[in-house]
Amino acid sequence: MSRPHVVVVGAGFAGYRAARTLARLTRDRADVTLLNPTDYFLYLPLLPQVAAGILEARRVTVSLPGTLRGVRLVLGEADRVDLDGNVVHYTGPEGGTGTLEYDRLVLAVGSVNKLLPIPGVAEHAHGFRGLPEALYLRDHVTRQVELAAADDDAATSAARCTFVVVGAGYTGTEVAAHLQMFTDRLARRSPLPAGVRPRWILLDVAPRVLPELDRRLSRTAGRVLRARGVDVRMGTSVKEATQDGVLLTDGEFVASRTLVWCVGVRPDPLVEAVGQPLERGRLIVDPFLRMPGRPDVFACGDAAAVPDLRRPGEFTPMTAQHAWRQGRVAGENVAASLGLGRRRRPYRHRDLGFAVDLGGVRAAANPLGIPLSGPAAGAVTRGYHLAALPGNRVRVAADWLLDSVLPRQGVQLGLLRAWSVPLDTASPEVARVPGGPALRGKQSGKGVASGPPAGSDAGPDGEEKSP
Repeated sequence: MSRPHVVVVGAGFAGYRAARTLARLTRDRADVTLLNPTDYFLYLPLLPQVAAGILEARRVTVSLPGTLRGVRLVLGEADRVDLDGNVVHYTGPEGGTGTLEYDRLVLAVGSVNKLLPIPGVAEHAHGFRGLPEALYLRDHVTRQVELAAADDDAATSAARCTFVVVGAGYTGTEVAAHLQMFTDRLARRSPLPAGVRPRWILLDVAPRVLPELDRRLSRTAGRVLRARGVDVRMGTSVKEATQDGVLLTDGEFVASRTLVWCVGVRPDPLVEAVGQPLERGRLIVDPFLRMPGRPDVFACGDAAAVPDLRRPGEFTPMTAQHAWRQGRVAGENVAASLGLGRRRRPYRHRDLGFAVDLGGVRAAANPLGIPLSGPAAGAVTRGYHLAALPGNRVRVAADWLLDSVLPRQGVQLGLLRAWSVPLDTASPEVARVPGGPALRGKQSGKGVASGPPAGSDAGPDGEEKSP
């Protein structure tokens, strides 16, 4: 009798944990296949430090083949799931197609940038969901400061040194905090014209920074950002984006060459294409993470609307903490359904607290409900990340140590152009390349062409034009 085959789609927090749990519980009594566009798990919480030049990019990537022993990795993106035929259709990194048959399926495809119908945003803004976007942003910010230092026109120089971040949640707050410090260092190295200095603006329609967190953490984060000179504007967002700047909802036009879009996330378009009942774009599952009417299909992480048993009638939010824990429960319940593990159990959670890294030694944290700020919160935050990382701990700690004693490097690597990291993509973890295969597309989920689009910032030789 052949061994059962389990397919896990996606290697984010939920998918990686599910695959690791399955490999441990099945112990070669089942075949586990992981389908993912890249050969690494990305530790998203440390991505702002990559953009700020604190961590080298590979530090936040954990090798899938190197850490998931007993799991077969298939590189590709799922295009379609045939629930009746128990088949996943996918496209490989070089454009070839394939299929994976399964006895059990775990959908953990995660999320992509959330878009709003605001003119110009899709064309002129960039998200922060993948490594390519972080690397592009670091190059772009460095380039703008260096161009501003050499520009004789004060207005143009000021526009290049004005950076707008939309969304004051976890990602937007940390991006603004880290990159504000980064640009200040760049400005000291490349002196700017008189009267010009890096300016960061953080926008959100919410009444306060980090609106989803405890008010004490919110106040701490807002106080630190404002003390550093970040222009925090609550109750304000973008009305229109152009090549020369952004028009705000309060009527002000801000001249800028940089718009970072951190307004939130939406489930991967594959979720909607599955054709099952949804709750705000997420697949509805029962407390055991199983899709109703489909005992062989499980979903977890940002792809799933998981009932919150502590708050009847509500669903767990789309956070890394929930995805990580749901991945373990999904793996255990899949193994149990095959008779290879313990009894299945429902997903229950207990908040252990939150931590927001504000750069340097500053952070806002409430471990086990105890509010902390300043260096104590910074130490707790970094300790938490080291404990949560499934690999590279020594390398990350070494980078932190070196950053504290050595000048930070601020150079343009020139590896990515703006058209390589479009905001409107279902594949933020994969950069577009000339002549490469079509990526899974925009909101419709259809493929898009892979070269520089018409009207992009790429010249005839593929080099980016100065804005």
